[in-house]
Amino acid sequence: MTPVDRSAPPAPGPIRPFDFPPVEALEGPAGLPIRLVRLSRLPVATAYLVIDAGEGALPPERGGLAMLAGDALQGGTRHRPGAELAEAVEALGADLSVHVGWDSAVVSVSALAERLPEAFALLGEMLLEPAFPADEVERIRTQRLATIRQRAMSPSSLAADAFVRFAYAEGSSYARPQHGTAASVAGVDREAVAAYAATHHRPGRGGLVVAGDVDAREMAALAGDVLGDWSGTPPEPAPPDDRPRWRERRVVVVARPGAVQSEIRIGHVGEPRVCDHFFALRVFNTVLGGAFTSRLNLNLRERHGFTYGVRSRFSFRRHRGPWTVGTAVETAVTADAVREAMSEIERLVADGPTDDEVEAARDYIAGVFPLRLETTGQLAARVAEVLIYGLPDDYHATYR
Repeated sequence: MTPVDRSAPPAPGPIRPFDFPPVEALEGPAGLPIRLVRLSRLPVATAYLVIDAGEGALPPERGGLAMLAGDALQGGTRHRPGAELAEAVEALGADLSVHVGWDSAVVSVSALAERLPEAFALLGEMLLEPAFPADEVERIRTQRLATIRQRAMSPSSLAADAFVRFAYAEGSSYARPQHGTAASVAGVDREAVAAYAATHHRPGRGGLVVAGDVDAREMAALAGDVLGDWSGTPPEPAPPDDRPRWRERRVVVVARPGAVQSEIRIGHVGEPRVCDHFFALRVFNTVLGGAFTSRLNLNLRERHGFTYGVRSRFSFRRHRGPWTVGTAVETAVTADAVREAMSEIERLVADGPTDDEVEAARDYIAGVFPLRLETTGQLAARVAEVLIYGLPDDYHATYR
């Protein structure tokens, strides 16, 4: 038997070719942009309805309202209570969900392609005719407050929340957790949720993405049947204050007496999703802390044994989201871990990456790209970025 050399990882093979599926642009009711990704090899279809109703447009005192309104959509419609709506979705073997991020809300449904018309009709009913039962809104609000209290006991969550609080200017919506605070959520009631949905859950500046074995003309007709009465434009969102709170380096300590570990966050205000150097930032971050073989992980984990893992990441948004390095270490080595992390950051900024590091990071980013496009939901989410951020229609086709 030939011995295997495990002292070094095997050399990677060449990057396999990958062609992003063609995206067809259509126009739906009231000019609603529709993007269709035809995939005849898959029996499942996913529809992503994008709404310009993200958390980033809400001031701190209203933080969490967009997410609560999104969750409350599934509490029932004027025609059926929440339990009956869930049963109708289940009977189709479908999945109906709502996700609210910083920049948008997405109402999505996945089903067998042959059942998509029925499933999409349920999506339309939920969005256009929500009931917002008071008891359901109260349940969701109470649940969110419990989550906020639970986060207050989690060192990781405390560190994340403290980081953005001190990274951004006071009063910025980016200086608070996406789901809001106990103070901003406590006063939300049915009237607040219904009023927000009535003004913000509108098609203007939104769009529809469909991925699966669906005919373009049939999908356009279905959108007209289901969303034909949907109209209006959400209020123009006020841009969040994405200025940094401080220009100079600061150290903030959140005391947790008795804690055996320290949660470390290092970073600053980053860049918006649409910027000229987006891909350069992706490569830079991958070299520093965006992969297991990154400089930070090789130093803090492999060389010093300070942590099980350390990562850095950009949270790209419509405006300047944070760039963060995050890890957890034993309390006794906190200062050493911070010192080593800062040393790696400063060295990379001063000297830049090597040619080999750039090539490896580029290959990694290009290689994992198709791995995250294996389902119709993943494809729809990617194409939705084009609508949310105003990217070119051929963005993903030319990504690699």
